[in-house]
Amino acid sequence: MSSDTTEDIRQLDHDALRAFVERKWNDEIVPALTDYIAVPAKSPAFDADWAKHGYLERVVQDAAKWAETQPVRGLKLEIVRLPGRTPVIFFEVPATRSGSSETVVLYGHLDKQPEFAGWRNDLGPWSPKLEDGRLYGRGGADDGYAIYASVTALAALDAQGIERPRCVGLIETCEESGSYDLLPYVDALRERLGTVGLVVCLDSGAGNYDQLWLTTSLRGLVSGDLEVEVLEEGIHSGSYGGIAPSSFRVMRQLFERLEDAASGTLLPKGFHCAIPSTRLAEAEATAKILGDSVWKGLPWTCGQDGRPVLPKTTDPTQTLLDSTWRPSLSVTGAAGLPALADAGNVLRPRTAFKLSLRLPPLVEASQAVAELKALLEFDPPYNAKVTFKPDTGSANGWSAPELAPWLTQALNAASRTHFGADCAYLGQGGTIPLMNVLQAGFPKSQFMVCGVLGPKSNAHGPNEFLHVPYAKKLTATVAEVIASAP
Repeated sequence: MSSDTTEDIRQLDHDALRAFVERKWNDEIVPALTDYIAVPAKSPAFDADWAKHGYLERVVQDAAKWAETQPVRGLKLEIVRLPGRTPVIFFEVPATRSGSSETVVLYGHLDKQPEFAGWRNDLGPWSPKLEDGRLYGRGGADDGYAIYASVTALAALDAQGIERPRCVGLIETCEESGSYDLLPYVDALRERLGTVGLVVCLDSGAGNYDQLWLTTSLRGLVSGDLEVEVLEEGIHSGSYGGIAPSSFRVMRQLFERLEDAASGTLLPKGFHCAIPSTRLAEAEATAKILGDSVWKGLPWTCGQDGRPVLPKTTDPTQTLLDSTWRPSLSVTGAAGLPALADAGNVLRPRTAFKLSLRLPPLVEASQAVAELKALLEFDPPYNAKVTFKPDTGSANGWSAPELAPWLTQALNAASRTHFGADCAYLGQGGTIPLMNVLQAGFPKSQFMVCGVLGPKSNAHGPNEFLHVPYAKKLTATVAEVIASAP
């Protein structure tokens, strides 16, 4: 860290910074996010007619208009469009520190997951509600707030005349679909990005709301449709059950190739990787902070005799590793199954499942796609017709590079200032495709990957909320780290 940077940190008025951020959130950001949540700006994977509906366009325009009015020195903003692609907001802010040669990239997204069922009666995905510091509704925390917090962090520094490096913003609208639209934009904007020294991503999570949490790894993702077809049409289950195999039974046999049903362990060795010793040590340290809350905090239903359902292990360290460094399989949708009220005595012709396979950070997604397809389609039971169609946008995971001393110092100092505790470290089971792309393109860059998705915030599910007090502290923390960047 240069002596000039140290001088700037000493001049920063932390109380004034907090007051600035507090005002912005209360007066502007919460109202803006309330409007944003009300718009069903679903990602293109969940809204094939996104261009016609115009919801993504609306939230992009709203965010861009707000950003352009903010007191950030030299801010230039552009909505970049490539043919047939979802739009991207790109903004650029020149350095105010003399001699600064590197760029800080600020990343977020404005597209959302679909509605999902099970919302509280007084809540809904497109019905924003602020209650006890929590702003409920789809997308506010994941992660519509990112552009607002990022620009506010820059404005807070400029309000005090604190010098900082050049900063650029990259806000996409395809993240929840795997960011397949973003990669062409990164190629098109590569020269304008400059020499990236720090990436600030606000699309991740937090282990609690008591300190800053830095994400050190992300899992990859392969998803797609697995379909089993046995008959041309449904037939009477009484007359022909026992002759024609159930398409669901065929599906069960395919799953036995893929997963141990008792433990949920994925069987193909290619879906696993060795866990680095540094990540094992981080998981052990995080387990000491969070304890049994890493699994007890889930919204379990009651099991037998009133006892709760249990995970396959209650050891906090192993639970963390299971959700961050080991593969897992989920069925997230189904077709060919009538609603219970409509289920007659019919042997169904087909069963289809949407598969979501989370991969460890160091497993190559393209290889996993090929292995998964071959495993499921080879020699199908009863010679049934089995097809696996991968979704567009499979994504590699990511493991953060070693932290530079200046960033370690800045994270801890900012976390102590605004949270009263040192920064903690946490792997995440989700996927942010851009992190791997930026690390490959800018191998010397540092990463501050963090977010507001803490306990019970429930991204993608019902009752998703943004923890506003935590978001305010995170915004101030981002400002302090940017002020510390070389």
